Amino acid sequence: MAPGKKGILERLDAGEIVIGDGGFVFALEKRGYVKAGPWTPEAAAEHPEAVRQLHREFLRAGANVMQTFTFYASDDKLENRGNKLTFTGAQINEAACDLAREVANEGDALVAGGVSQTPSYLSCKSETEVKAIFKKQLDVFIKKNVDFLIAEYFEHVEEAVWAVEVLKETGKPVAASLCIGPEGDMHGVSPAECAVRLVKAGAQIVGINCHFDPMTCVKAVKLMKEGVEKAGLKAHYMVQPLAYHTPDCSCQGFIDLPEFPFGLEPRILTRWDMHKYAREAYNAGIHFIGGCCGFEPYHIRAVAEELALERGFLPTASEKHGNWGAGLEMHTKPWVRARARRDYWENLRPASGRPTCPSMSVPDGWGVTKGHADLMQQKEATSQDQLKQLFDRRSEIKDTEAN
Repeated sequence: MAPGKKGILERLDAGEIVIGDGGFVFALEKRGYVKAGPWTPEAAAEHPEAVRQLHREFLRAGANVMQTFTFYASDDKLENRGNKLTFTGAQINEAACDLAREVANEGDALVAGGVSQTPSYLSCKSETEVKAIFKKQLDVFIKKNVDFLIAEYFEHVEEAVWAVEVLKETGKPVAASLCIGPEGDMHGVSPAECAVRLVKAGAQIVGINCHFDPMTCVKAVKLMKEGVEKAGLKAHYMVQPLAYHTPDCSCQGFIDLPEFPFGLEPRILTRWDMHKYAREAYNAGIHFIGGCCGFEPYHIRAVAEELALERGFLPTASEKHGNWGAGLEMHTKPWVRARARRDYWENLRPASGRPTCPSMSVPDGWGVTKGHADLMQQKEATSQDQLKQLFDRRSEIKDTEAN
């Protein structure tokens, strides 16, 4: 850390609000730097200028945690299903750490090194083998001296506990967030029990990220908080949800939605939805508030603006954004000037502009998780025969649902 900067636990212990950044893989995929499917972060080494700029935009929007763009950067994921890269996992992770640190030093921000779930766990590799993957990433984070560590995007609490146990060995603060909803993890472990296991493993900050909309994620964190307190334990809490409305999602979250990943735009939250999310999270006792897939800098700016009184300042990006649309007072059209007020935006019900579209979807219900043959991973590219089997399987499921 730069001299004079308080660490993550110092900030949370003092009751400060820490604002995370947003969803780098989705944001950079839309900008042409990440491939949907593998969702791997080689852009940190291939196109550092793109990653650096996105960090800067989130910093300007009010984020004071720069999370390294190391999502899915384990070697087993980088080489999964025919994904061939010109950079090693270590090179990608080192480049990501350097970029995050460079931008964090431009403000009062911390650098968080992150690890996420692995194909090896889904393929039933041993605890020793999976932990070795985390350890390899961790070596880079130690070399680059990140400020704290995050184990994020875990569908199974067992694997998340393994990750926390490895990260905890460094002596750095550890946060752990699961991509689960109120129903619990993919093996049916409740959010309360998940949180207890993570805290006992050594995580000082626990919570939820990805897979569900903000209000669903906040609900899940509330359950975690209740579980931790009932067990007589202590922790800080974090939430980094999707920027999409997902009321129709089942246990697997938005991955099961037929719109995933290329048709999700009609579900995007407005900046005013983000105000409600930020207030709900804060009122629930969550002080590490950020975003995941779908979050753009303007979403984080809305979070920072909603909590400006509690934080004591507005983000730099608010220089270009009037409070509750106040900038519209300068619009040339009178009916647009009439929208320069809070009650207009708080009560708006946005239309999709698609007359024949339903308000909800029917999620895909494959019902598979760790250990199922469909989830066994491979280095070889997915074959056409394997794809045909999947297409046929999907048709069978849809026919069953229709009957």
